[in-house]
Amino acid sequence: MLLLGAVSTFSLVVPFGSVEAQTQIPAVTVDAPVKRARPAAVASSRRAATRTSRANRRSSAQPATPTQSASSNGATGERANGPVRGFVATRSGTATKTDTPLIETPQSVSVVTTDQVRNQGAVSIGEALRYTAGVSGDVNGGSDTRFGALQIRGFDTTMSGLYVDGLRIPSSNYVHFNGLDPYGAERLEVLKGPSSAMYGGSGTGGILNYVTKLPTAQQFGEVSISGGSFNRYQGQFDMGGAANKEGTVLWRLTGVVRDGQTQVDFTKDNRVFIAPAVTFKPNEDTTITLLANYQRDRAGWGLQFLPASGTVWPNNGRTIPVSFFAGVPSFNAFNTEIATAGYQLSHNFTDNITFRQNLRYAYQHNEEKTFYGTGYTDEAAGQLGRFGSYSNSYINSFAVDNQLQGKFNTGILSHTTLVGLDYRNTTFRDTAFAVTTSAPEINVFNPVYSYDWALGGMYDNKGIKQSQLGLYAQDQIKLGRLSFQLGGRQDFVTTQLDTNLPPADTSTSKDASAFTGRAAVMYNFDNGIAPYFSYSESFLPQLATSPSGQMLDPETGVQYEVGVKYQPLGWNALFTFAAFDLTRDNVAVYVPATTFYEQIGQVKSRGIELEGSMSLADGWNLRAAYAYIDAMVTQDPVNVGKAPVTVPLNRASLWSDYTLQNGMLAGLQFGGGVRYVGATWGDDANTFKVGSATVLDALLAYTRDNWRLSLNVTNLADTRYVAACYGLSGCMYAEGRKAIGKLTYRW
Repeated sequence: MLLLGAVSTFSLVVPFGSVEAQTQIPAVTVDAPVKRARPAAVASSRRAATRTSRANRRSSAQPATPTQSASSNGATGERANGPVRGFVATRSGTATKTDTPLIETPQSVSVVTTDQVRNQGAVSIGEALRYTAGVSGDVNGGSDTRFGALQIRGFDTTMSGLYVDGLRIPSSNYVHFNGLDPYGAERLEVLKGPSSAMYGGSGTGGILNYVTKLPTAQQFGEVSISGGSFNRYQGQFDMGGAANKEGTVLWRLTGVVRDGQTQVDFTKDNRVFIAPAVTFKPNEDTTITLLANYQRDRAGWGLQFLPASGTVWPNNGRTIPVSFFAGVPSFNAFNTEIATAGYQLSHNFTDNITFRQNLRYAYQHNEEKTFYGTGYTDEAAGQLGRFGSYSNSYINSFAVDNQLQGKFNTGILSHTTLVGLDYRNTTFRDTAFAVTTSAPEINVFNPVYSYDWALGGMYDNKGIKQSQLGLYAQDQIKLGRLSFQLGGRQDFVTTQLDTNLPPADTSTSKDASAFTGRAAVMYNFDNGIAPYFSYSESFLPQLATSPSGQMLDPETGVQYEVGVKYQPLGWNALFTFAAFDLTRDNVAVYVPATTFYEQIGQVKSRGIELEGSMSLADGWNLRAAYAYIDAMVTQDPVNVGKAPVTVPLNRASLWSDYTLQNGMLAGLQFGGGVRYVGATWGDDANTFKVGSATVLDALLAYTRDNWRLSLNVTNLADTRYVAACYGLSGCMYAEGRKAIGKLTYRW
């Protein structure tokens, strides 16, 4: 069925094996492999001279060998989508679609690097985002095997804000890319606030861009085995390099195999992930990278939809166990398949004119077998009603983005101008059947499981087709240290819905178009301080339907943001402060009772975020984040003045780790983090609250030669708390203590 969020962040990154230089994989780039020789008779003397001067300029701007200092990413040729040594990324292409320094980007962008993911032991995208200001990737807790509920600045963006290498992957609440394995990502980038001026249909809160690992010019390899809580066993590998002596063909292969369970009884979490990539450089001006990935998950249904009585507060002194399973063990599956294939093409016509084309086909399939709680039938006795469902969902998506970038001057102004044309076509098909069992109720304190079930009647059979065409333009203008950013986009969207349920088939369609814009101004002082102001808009056509079967109207959004970024001179660090005012109209909210969405009106989100990252060469890593988000329903038939569920007023986190550099214990790394999530409202009417929680994480690792042995423990104190509630009968536990040990060998 279609089911269809005032501290600085420090990141001190210690490179893997920083104590032993030979254990590090050197920073690599695919920008300048050995140039392929050409017969003199083929090229004209003018063309040859142009290429020679261009090559000379490049060689003078880049080091001859791909080395990287641990103290400064900015001086090492970091690319917007390339690897980062440590926690501090200095460049990104997510906000502007151009390779732009973050200190010159007038919008909030948070980058989670592979080093941060590794040090914190994150095994999902949701876990990787736990130390990011204003963001939650696991709103529903660690037992959500869907890996859903991505929240940015108080708004759920699961269905609208998931991108892979800058191309949106349409989603439903069951089939989405938020569950892609983080091991396949070079970096995870969160662009906060409306961004339709560049990306077309996208949510108000922002977007998450999963930047995949690309082939490298340096030969390398890594193999890891790990095991830990919930009978989890995993193997993973990442390897690649040049396929020929000239360095014009590069390759990479990344993979994960996992067999595991979750804290919920009878619920598996098994995975196979593979991602090959090949880069071709036929000449110094052209690069094409072929990319693909495949992920197959065989999991159980992790969300139990438990009552607030017995989770948020005691039920006559009793508490429902965190491991409680509300379903039928013989009918429990959440199986997904995700596959993509595409390419990234870049060609330089001249030094100042570049054409890029990104193309991807994506296939997603989900099979769901579940019984989950529907609320007490007898609260005193602990008898819980259950609903059973069997469904299959399919999403096929094709997307292509064509970009032409030019750099030029007009008098005293310098310009980086981008024009683009993109197209996306999406088809969604969902069927769902009711399922019954001889024991429709279960006791939450003394469960006795039934194993029989019977397939009932079909209650959902819909198909949705959507095509979107967008034309956009952007100009990044510089006048000395003062810069301006102007952008606009026109979108044309057609959506068609077919409902094939007896007694009659119905078909409806909706056309929509919109112009969205973005404007910003920024000033970069000599001391590394850069204040900015930005205005941006969003436009989001819906793939969802109302209970009456009608297509929903597009959501729209507007944001005003003022902020300051600080990149201290001589430090590998970046600090940001942002204050924002977001307004989201035609808000679509999921209603569990109907399994459809309804548009409630308008929600405002206002707040501040402070974030920073810093990586020092002496082996100390520190990262911290804080967000204050005041979200409120401002237009609604019932709940005006109420706060949306699952949005805490305050959220803060701090992570620090240190690696000994000298002495007998050189290579020993230890660290930890603390995460605080404030109280949230548990229902739309704000009649009860879900309490706040503070959780501790820990790291202990040792690196010697090419080996690394590590132990990560999340929720060290095994704090029991409720992650979220969507009503009195829709609460989810957060994940308890989880320990994972890992042994890694790199060469």
